[in-house]
Amino acid sequence: MNRLTTSQGTFELARYPEHPSDPFRAWDASDEYLLRQLTDAETGRVDLSGTVAVVGDRWGALATALAAHRPVQISDSYLARRATLANLERNGLDPDAVTLLSSRDTPPERVDVLLVRVPKSLAFLEDQLHRIAPAVHAGTVIIGTGMVKEIHTSTLKLFERIIGPTRTSLAVRKARLIFTTPDPAPERTPNPWPYRYELPTGIGPASGRTVVNHAGIFCADRLDIGTRFFLKHLPTRSGPVRIADLGCGNGVLGLSAALANPDAHLTFVDESYGAVASAEETFRLGAPDGAKADFLVGDGLADLAPGSMDLVLNNPPFHSHLATTDATARTMFVGARTALRQGGELWVVGNRHLSYHTHLRRIFGNCTTVAGDPKFVVLRAVKR
Repeated sequence: MNRLTTSQGTFELARYPEHPSDPFRAWDASDEYLLRQLTDAETGRVDLSGTVAVVGDRWGALATALAAHRPVQISDSYLARRATLANLERNGLDPDAVTLLSSRDTPPERVDVLLVRVPKSLAFLEDQLHRIAPAVHAGTVIIGTGMVKEIHTSTLKLFERIIGPTRTSLAVRKARLIFTTPDPAPERTPNPWPYRYELPTGIGPASGRTVVNHAGIFCADRLDIGTRFFLKHLPTRSGPVRIADLGCGNGVLGLSAALANPDAHLTFVDESYGAVASAEETFRLGAPDGAKADFLVGDGLADLAPGSMDLVLNNPPFHSHLATTDATARTMFVGARTALRQGGELWVVGNRHLSYHTHLRRIFGNCTTVAGDPKFVVLRAVKR
């Protein structure tokens, strides 16, 4: 936990879930720059009395600092939502002061101040700008923010094409602001998301099936090579087993497992609202008649009953926004062990250099290598 001091006040902030060894703060210089801009007397204080929408607030720093103005936070991340609520509570603020909307929810009808934390995914930014553009009016104040390395010419072109004329600020502490003036009569192209494609042949039961990807999903326009390798080595189980696709993304792993195990009950879990929506649509299009599945947005397998799963499939992320970390993978492995019955198995694919086998041996007491190539490895751990 760290303390953020701004003109709006001083706030104790933390990411969610909190990891004692996590060195990363719940905000960065771009959040500070934006909050400072809102009260800058020289450039003109921003009137926050109307509807304030905050898009892409990563850990709730912006929403917490602006809680007095009752903002609407729009996020694709379940963890960001939990972080926001936790940060409001630890600072003695009313949790109902912030309206929490997911990326799949309908945005407010009218937005007077639009604040955008530039995401890592350009596709996600495109989708969110398309979705919120109808709420923007001639008087809407629009300010984006991000670190210099996150803001590219393509970023500015998106703001300009979807919202209106755009310019940037000078860089301060490697952060930059984006200022956009609403175009009263923009000629917008249709929102291209979600995106669909057919899976290639030779990858097992899911070959040739249609995949649906909402914006922001990893490798949204093609099958990523880690998943492709994993699909060639997925386990099969007979009977009415329960299988979880943990960190499901677009649900390709779970779909393949359902096709290979007709009596299985699948559970798709991700912390991304867009990912779970993608997985559900992918499953509905490609699963056999009568296939059973649940779709959960949440913090890993924490909402499942302990000992309820027979098999967990996992292709864990190793990035948290721009930071490289294995904290998420470790949390997933611990949660998987809790969710598995005795004798249940966790199957993981990952880059060789990440050394997931070390964490699995520490958590499960065992780990075997199922398959490997020069880049990836498939690992198996059994709950004993």
